[in-house]
Amino acid sequence: MFLINQIKNEAHTIQKRTFSELGLKERKHLQEWIDKNTDMLHEKLLIIQKEFAGFDDTNERLDLLAIDENGNLVVIENKLDDSGKDVTWQALKYVSYCASLTKDDIINIYQDYLDKQGGNENAEDKILTFLAYEDIDEVEINKGDQRIILIAANFRKEVTSTVMWLLEHNIKVKCIKVTPYRLNDDILVDSEQIIPVKDIEEYTIKLANKKQTDRLDKEKEQTRHTIRRQFWAELLSEMKNTTDLFSNINSTKDNWINCGIGYGGLCYTCVITSDFVRFELGINKGAKEENEYIFDQILESKATVEENFGDQLTWERLDNRKSSRIAYYLKGVNVFNRDDWAQIIDFMTSNITKFDSAIRPVLKELL
Repeated sequence: MFLINQIKNEAHTIQKRTFSELGLKERKHLQEWIDKNTDMLHEKLLIIQKEFAGFDDTNERLDLLAIDENGNLVVIENKLDDSGKDVTWQALKYVSYCASLTKDDIINIYQDYLDKQGGNENAEDKILTFLAYEDIDEVEINKGDQRIILIAANFRKEVTSTVMWLLEHNIKVKCIKVTPYRLNDDILVDSEQIIPVKDIEEYTIKLANKKQTDRLDKEKEQTRHTIRRQFWAELLSEMKNTTDLFSNINSTKDNWINCGIGYGGLCYTCVITSDFVRFELGINKGAKEENEYIFDQILESKATVEENFGDQLTWERLDNRKSSRIAYYLKGVNVFNRDDWAQIIDFMTSNITKFDSAIRPVLKELL
C-alpha cells in the first residue's frame, strides 16, 4: 500500500504489519470491526449473533452468524495472522449445526443478540428492513444452502486447496484476506476477496454449478443403468417360463432389448421408461420406402391381427423416420419405481406370446 504525496508527486510505502505486531486481537478487534461494518466482507450482511454457542451437545462457538440478502445463513470464521489448517473443518461443522435452524430459531437468536446490545430493537422489524419485506410470514430464511466466509491475513495451502474443492462441489464458501498497516498513529486494514477471485466470481460459481450438475447427472445415469440391468435380468428370467423369443438375450444398461424373429430387418423390442413401457414389432430394413411398404401391407390385416391379439395396437408408420413399428403400450408405470416391476413384468410376459401369435401368420404370408 502506498501514500501519495501530491506536493512532491511521490509514492511512499506504507509498511505492512501483522495483527500480533499491532497488538490486535481476533474477538476484541477484527470481530468487532466486521460486526459494525460487513463491507469488509465485500457484501451486505445482517449480523445476528456473535460467539454463537446454541448447538446441542457441544460447547463449540462460531465467531459470527449472519443473514445475507437472499435469506441464507452465513457462518463467519475469523482468524488473524494465520488461518490455521483446520478452519475449513471447523466451519463445516458449524454450517451443519446451523442447517436445522428454523425461521423462529433465527429470529430468537437475533433478538437475543439485539437485547445484549442494550437497545430496544425488534429482530423481526430489522430482518424485514434488511430483506425488503413487509410481512414476516413471507420471509424465507435458511431455506437454501448455508454459506461460509473465512477471514485471515494468510491462508495455508491446506485451506485454499480445501476451499477450491468445496467450491467445485457447490459448497458456497469464500476467503477474505485482511492485511493491517500502520500509518503514524492510525491503523489501516486492506480487505481482499481472494477465493473466488472477485472479478470472476460469477463465472467461478457458474462453472462450479455446472460441474456439480454434470456430476449429479453422471451419478443419476449410473443409478439408472444399474436399475435397468436389474430389471432386465428379472424380466428375462420370467420370460423363460412363457417364451423362447428372448432366451439368448442378456441384461443391459439400455432402456430396450430386442430379438430377431427370422426375418431380416424385423425384430421384437421391449422398451422401458419412467412414463410407460411397450413391446413392438420394429420394421427397419434397408430403405425407408421398403419399411413403409411392409408396414402398409401388415396394416391391411389390422382387424385380423387385433382380433387375434385381443386388443387394439398402436400402428406407427413414423413418416418422419426411417423405421416403422406396431406397438402395445402400458402407460402410467415407471421402471425406476420397483413397486411397478411386477405389473410391468406381467404385462410383458402375458402379452408378448399373444402378440407374436397374432402377427407372425401375416408376416409368413407377406414375407
